[in-house]
Amino acid sequence: MNLFRSEEHVARWLEGREPGATIAVTTLSELAHAWWDDRIAPDWRPHAREQNAAILERLGLVGPFWELA
Repeated sequence: MNLFRSEEHVARWLEGREPGATIAVTTLSELAHAWWDDRIAPDWRPHAREQNAAILERLGLVGPFWELA
């Protein structure tokens, strides 16, 4: 993961290569909270694949890059 300050910064860093997925840091924060926030609960159980897919979809993270294997 790399953090960039702008789309122009991303383009310079890529130097003409195709980018992977890019998201705003606010979306990254929302994803981290949704994905990991319950992990310290004493009764925590791993999320089902469907739960994780729903998190991604809710945040608008859809498409081939975000598909869970």
